[in-house]
Amino acid sequence: MNRLLSIFTCFAFCCFATSRLLAKEFESSFETVKNITIGWNLGNTLDSNSGDTLNMWQERWTYPLTPNKYETMWEQPTTKRSLITLFRKAGFNAIRVPVTWYPHMGIKCVNVGDKGYWYRSQWTESTVDAAWMRRVHEIVDYVTSQGMYCILNVHHDTGEANTAWLRADEATYKKEKNRFASLWKQIAEEFKDYDDHLLFEGYNEMLDPLGSWCFASFAANGNYNATIAASAYKAINGYAQTFVDAVRSTGGNNAERNLIVSTYGACSGSGSWNSHLLEPITQLNVPDDEANNHIIIEVHSYPSIKNLSSAKSEVRNMFKDLDTYIIKQKGVPVILGEWGSSETDAYTNYRSNKIDFCQYVVEQAKAKNIPTFYWMGLSDGESRSVPQFNEPELVDAIVKGYYGYNGYLPDIEPGDADNDGVVTVTDITTIASRILGGTPKPFNFDNADVDGDSRITVADIKATAAIILK
Repeated sequence: MNRLLSIFTCFAFCCFATSRLLAKEFESSFETVKNITIGWNLGNTLDSNSGDTLNMWQERWTYPLTPNKYETMWEQPTTKRSLITLFRKAGFNAIRVPVTWYPHMGIKCVNVGDKGYWYRSQWTESTVDAAWMRRVHEIVDYVTSQGMYCILNVHHDTGEANTAWLRADEATYKKEKNRFASLWKQIAEEFKDYDDHLLFEGYNEMLDPLGSWCFASFAANGNYNATIAASAYKAINGYAQTFVDAVRSTGGNNAERNLIVSTYGACSGSGSWNSHLLEPITQLNVPDDEANNHIIIEVHSYPSIKNLSSAKSEVRNMFKDLDTYIIKQKGVPVILGEWGSSETDAYTNYRSNKIDFCQYVVEQAKAKNIPTFYWMGLSDGESRSVPQFNEPELVDAIVKGYYGYNGYLPDIEPGDADNDGVVTVTDITTIASRILGGTPKPFNFDNADVDGDSRITVADIKATAAIILK
């Protein structure tokens, strides 16, 4: 028996060695958004940071200042692989991993004064701390090793806090362009051999110097300033192009990796209360790209759900506008990279509305081929350590919104990695392909994980061979 198993294993690897020479190209952007089912954000984790140049409390008071101190500073536990497995087994096949990078680019060593003040004028660093990059790498592996899609981004380096070194205006873009490009080249080099399950997102919710939400210059006197707005939109397009150019320059699988650029503030254009609301999606240019059909545009949405009918109407109109102004006019797909409700107490005080709303959003998004990534809840705080869902009704609503009334019903057939209904030598080849970094399609992770350890290893090849020989 052992000899036969060894023969099957060697045969599978030899088959794959030949197949790699004939490997197909990466999924296109449209193929990827079609293949993503439902997603979730690992929020308040790798994106945690002190958030105020006048009070860099983590950098000043924490010794030793390890990656884990940052990962847990916003009261989330250390991330475990089993948390990602929890979501996979519930029917999610994509995780967005928000990462804030600036605390790990030299400020803790050089630029934090005696009172915890970050001297931004003295900040010259662009090199990412190696220990931090290793931890980011580990969490990305938790996702991709389970056959799930992973979005890796630059998160609270943008936003309204004064620590945001990336701002949507031409002067800041000119000043920080090289550091931004350097950051993305480092990230891209770190992950250049990953397959098309890993996507890069250039920047999160980038705002103008006034911190305007909804559209550029909304925080200006009179709620609009044409000069500030024009500068903001021009800068956003500059950052998007720099991001794409930086990643592509690293070669390898990054030559075709799907890349995500966000609108100004990740604004979705929803609402009808101001004539400038659509500007973030109409003024964003699709970056020039040497790779064809590998750009995706991202928006976020957090409407009020106190009036459920109004919330649903806003959602319908938002998806209609995204379909019209981005998918059809710009010729690129869209993802809803963050979504939820504007009420932080919605699960407690508006639970029935929230449940209904969650299912409705996913149903409407699926109809437009727009993947959804719920922001941060569902499993939160200590529930992530168990792991378990602390908002199970919302999980159920999201899952039903995508899979239908019966929810997610995985077809578990141990060994049937290619999902063709029978277990054959082809399944061994498929599993071997995945182990060696290939992207076999179709590929059923649950079926391939014959030994049930949430990993695809040579042990699964041996177990599959045993099934064949039974």
